[in-house]
Amino acid sequence: MQQTVAAPARTDSLDVGHEVTVLSVPAAHPYVRSVTAAPGVTSALEPTASTASTDAWAPSAALDPGWIVEHADDADLLHIHFGTESFSVQHLASCLAAAHRVGWPVVFTVHDLDHPQLADQSHYCDQLDVLVAGSDAVVTLTAGAADEVRRRWGRTAVVSAHPSILPVGAPLPRVFPSDEVRIGMHLKDLRPNVDAVAMVRALADALAQLAQSGITADAEVRMHREVRDPAAREAVREVAANSERMVLIEHERLDDRELANTLSRLDVCVLPYGHGTHSGWLELCWDLGVGVVAPAVGFYAEQHASVHSFTLDDSLTDSGDSLANAIAAVLEATGETRAGTTARAEEFARRRLTRVIDDERVASLHADLYRSLIAERRL
Repeated sequence: MQQTVAAPARTDSLDVGHEVTVLSVPAAHPYVRSVTAAPGVTSALEPTASTASTDAWAPSAALDPGWIVEHADDADLLHIHFGTESFSVQHLASCLAAAHRVGWPVVFTVHDLDHPQLADQSHYCDQLDVLVAGSDAVVTLTAGAADEVRRRWGRTAVVSAHPSILPVGAPLPRVFPSDEVRIGMHLKDLRPNVDAVAMVRALADALAQLAQSGITADAEVRMHREVRDPAAREAVREVAANSERMVLIEHERLDDRELANTLSRLDVCVLPYGHGTHSGWLELCWDLGVGVVAPAVGFYAEQHASVHSFTLDDSLTDSGDSLANAIAAVLEATGETRAGTTARAEEFARRRLTRVIDDERVASLHADLYRSLIAERRL
């Protein structure tokens, strides 16, 4: 079960039926669409930034002081989630000032205390200083992250659990059961927070240790063909080639359906992160009933009670000891809900029902917070 979301402090809030228009940055993201799904909450149209490629990421054009002033009547509130890293600290401060000048309260959700796309966190930490201190309300996803927000900035963050990733009504992909345990690790494009070489070495060692304990497991390591660190890719290829029970699959980026199909084949998914805070990948695994093993960094283990954590030994010998124990613990806890089984399908159905209730609660919490902040601004 997800943690209980904490209700925001209420003042003289607007009537529950009052229409609220929120400018979310970014607007086109499953998480954002979920938290703004409550009745009476609509999303302002986020301007499209011009890029050379329609697939290229670009920072939101709405995070501009001039644009905010020009579109003051288009929204009631600004909610910043992520995608700020390319802006200067001064630019973000000017955006907050412009929002307040036109009467918009500002909400900031701390998805990341350590940014997964960055190796050097110094600029992002400076951004957090501005965003956390300058917003009217701060939201985060776990109690541990809220404690960190309180410690670093003296702000009390509203805690709201991550909503579902799998779309409502999406079926559980059909897979064939296997007698051997299937373990997966996806390195994606080797972004900065993926500790690829150390994690793959640990996984190879863990497979050997599991075999010695009587657990026969195969590992499927996936990696994009285009990566950010070619040297790390070569090292991963070497480790995989020297492991009898590990296969490395290199492919293009998977779309949502392909990703769900791939994850559904697994009994355990190992997250390969060297740093980070929260994980949407973890949430998708939970939606699909896949067991998750996560490194003991950030607050991954707080997202769901079923997540087991591991640490890496600095030495190259027995580096997978903690990982092997965590995988074994997940297998014991999940019992009969292995990939392709009827029990997995039943667990998937139970979790979908839980998600419906939790997602409605999360959206309602955000709607209440929005109305409360708007009412305060209008006093």
